[in-house]
Amino acid sequence: MSYLVLARKWRPKRFSELVGQEHVVRALANALDTGRVHHAFLFTGTRGVGKTTIARIFAKSLNCERGTSAEPCGECETCQAIDAGRYIDLLEIDAASNTGVDNVRDLIESAQYMPSRGRYKVYLIDEVHMLSKPAFNALLKTLEEPPEHVKFLFATTDPEKLLVTVLSRCLQFNLKRLDEDQIAGQLAKILDAEQIAADPGAIRQIARAADGSLRDGLSLLDQALAYTGAAAGAGKLEDAGVAAMLGSVDRSRIGALLSALAAGDGALLLQEVATLAEFAPDWNSVLDALAEALHHVQVRQLVPGAGVDGAGVDIDAIAAATRPELVQLWYQMALNARRDLPYAPSARAGFEMAVLRMLAFRPGQVEGGTPPPAGASGAGKAT
Repeated sequence: MSYLVLARKWRPKRFSELVGQEHVVRALANALDTGRVHHAFLFTGTRGVGKTTIARIFAKSLNCERGTSAEPCGECETCQAIDAGRYIDLLEIDAASNTGVDNVRDLIESAQYMPSRGRYKVYLIDEVHMLSKPAFNALLKTLEEPPEHVKFLFATTDPEKLLVTVLSRCLQFNLKRLDEDQIAGQLAKILDAEQIAADPGAIRQIARAADGSLRDGLSLLDQALAYTGAAAGAGKLEDAGVAAMLGSVDRSRIGALLSALAAGDGALLLQEVATLAEFAPDWNSVLDALAEALHHVQVRQLVPGAGVDGAGVDIDAIAAATRPELVQLWYQMALNARRDLPYAPSARAGFEMAVLRMLAFRPGQVEGGTPPPAGASGAGKAT
């Protein structure tokens, strides 16, 4: 039985289907529609944001049998061949496995010949920063003055490693990381099309774990569907199942931790840590969630009119019970603990020491300021 993963099945085939890269699409569309198409383009950005996808759509726009435009038909033989990855005049090269100068010399030699079928011969070099310095040097002259029928499309996650002489010969477009709302919206759209029911919280968890990469989000969605057994017409992608798969925690547990801290109740705090440990969570993720909740608390305290999503945490109650400078201190401690967690005897011990540190150290009381919260009299004071 053949199954096409969601990241491939839902790969955009037109510029209009792309998510979150409007600044790049606008520039490329204008270039195609006005006929002012540069000979070399460099697409940079983190993994899974659309670098090679944009390059393939651009190649399709250049060679569509109905004419060069920002809207390839998607129906002609050329468009279908490019979508299927079998178009002879689109040469995709993985620079990670073709790093040497001999590989580049072969490319330069083949570039002199006219395209077999299309108007342009398009070279798409992925992870171009992996090319060796001699390979770059061999490419420079052709890159600066290529034949009229050749276009170079480069993609990289690390533009800092490219030679300045290469950068100066390319039009560079930096693709943005996608925010959670953009990823969640696309995941919800795909689940609806696949006729798979899902909890909004489950979608939000996957979008957060994707960390700005739509491809990572789709891969996680595939994993979640396999883990939970949800499929078209059978079962539902539930919040609890996704949380178990990701090792994340119920946000209400984060609220309970913060409430114990705000009350200065050490026994309750350790009890909450023990409850968390029963779920065998990823303690890095717990620290991330704690820092995120503290961020929302601080926004509520200092900019009351700004909308914040508590996501299971009683932001108002914690904001009222905790001084703003204390929230700042806890936030910094959470970030430092995230960094130091690999050095702890165990991940749980590292997390436990982080929250105990939050309990122990509190800024000194400013004259005329708000008194410390109830129960905090026994805690130490930072000076």
